[in-house]
Amino acid sequence: MDSIHDPDGTRLPIKLDSTSNGEYEPIPLDAAGELANRMAHEAAGENARRLDRTRRDFLVSSCGAASTLLAFNAANAAVGRTGGLFALADEAALDENAAQAALNGDEFIFDVQGHFVNPTGAWLQHVPEDAKPLSGMPAAGCALGEGPGARSYLKCLGPDAFVKDVFMDSDTDVMVLSFVPSTREGEPLTIEEAAAARDIVASLEGTHRLLLHGRVNPNQAGDVDDMRRLRDDFGIQAWKTYTQWGPDGNGYFLTDADTGIPFLETAKSLDVPVVAIHKGIPFGEQSYRHSLCTDIGPAAKKYPGLSFLIYHSGFVPGQPEGPYDPERNEGIDSLVRTVVEHDLKGGNVYAELGSTWRFLMRDPDSAAHALGKLLKYLGEDNILWGTDSIWYGSPQDQIQAFRAFQISEELQERHGYPALTPEVKRRIFGLNALRPYRLEAGVLEHHLGNDAVEIARAEYAPVADPHYRTFGPKTRREFMNLMRWTGGERA
Repeated sequence: MDSIHDPDGTRLPIKLDSTSNGEYEPIPLDAAGELANRMAHEAAGENARRLDRTRRDFLVSSCGAASTLLAFNAANAAVGRTGGLFALADEAALDENAAQAALNGDEFIFDVQGHFVNPTGAWLQHVPEDAKPLSGMPAAGCALGEGPGARSYLKCLGPDAFVKDVFMDSDTDVMVLSFVPSTREGEPLTIEEAAAARDIVASLEGTHRLLLHGRVNPNQAGDVDDMRRLRDDFGIQAWKTYTQWGPDGNGYFLTDADTGIPFLETAKSLDVPVVAIHKGIPFGEQSYRHSLCTDIGPAAKKYPGLSFLIYHSGFVPGQPEGPYDPERNEGIDSLVRTVVEHDLKGGNVYAELGSTWRFLMRDPDSAAHALGKLLKYLGEDNILWGTDSIWYGSPQDQIQAFRAFQISEELQERHGYPALTPEVKRRIFGLNALRPYRLEAGVLEHHLGNDAVEIARAEYAPVADPHYRTFGPKTRREFMNLMRWTGGERA
């Protein structure tokens, strides 16, 4: 099969690298991650030869993904990381049926955190004419960006790329389009532009395929007052807020009388009772205390009619996750602690996995502890699937890795972690999000049927040409470039 993207097969289908979502400075792979990639590349070459396939043809197959994950297992085992693993039979590297049995699925996948950058957006009015914002991003050289115009490369980050990555090259059924923290003038995606992207998907008759957040930071003048317009004009289905962000560098708490409480009261009065809150991934020392989850329990108790979706689950990249420690009010333990202290297991607090699972894929021990304690203390119905794509390219590799991942029996027995059964994964992948987002069962039936998106997928599948690239910054220079052009001084 001819390929526009990576015809020589230089990119792995499961991506381990330093890419961040633009909210934290990229963290290089450790020695185990580097070893995992080397072993995966070596296995791909050997297995392609054994099957008499080209390297690219092998890598885009289910065997290519299985071979990659098996190599990751071997690399992690070599450095003593055995608390979690990707459960595949060895023959899956060479047997397509065995690979598909482990990595394919029919789950309803509802990704509650997606992003893209508008390539012709209003934010560019605030950028000098000769500047090339985001040109240092790793995906700025995609095929879409080869057209005329000095900034045509931005198309690689726009809605067309978004639709291909999310709805053609992955099994995602529904995605929520979210927002990054920024001033009103510097937004790389405005609500109007997000609505236009939703219309692109709707033109494919993909009803309910793309939902919208309304970005609200109550410590920024005008945001709370604008909430009614967001609801009435754009039909937003949740509010997105960043408690550690503010136009002056200072964050806020949901329990603050002059910011958080008016915001929650307005959300309640407008009957859009879903509040998505960025927690964890601190934007710097000044904002660190606002990245902790200490305000979540009190706010959730005070407003039982609201659903609190904790984006990133409080996770801090670079901090290894272990068993829950009630004395450690950091990372995921910060979320678990506030849920335990306020007796909210199974209640109105949800842990979202965007960027968290993607980072944890490089460390199966931390992944096992993170997922294990969320299951144990929040409950299997209170974990939501999110990928933070398209910063990480197509989310398909995150989906395949999660399908295969298991918490070791040793950690289950030692710490009382529930098993990641197929039913539990099915809930996390999509069924859990139906409750806070108030989507009816008919939505499920629609997307499992033959709408235009599903038909387009079926037509694309035989000639699928995924690029296996990431869009987010991989280096400190790329990260600072992103900060510069989005006006997101987040430190």
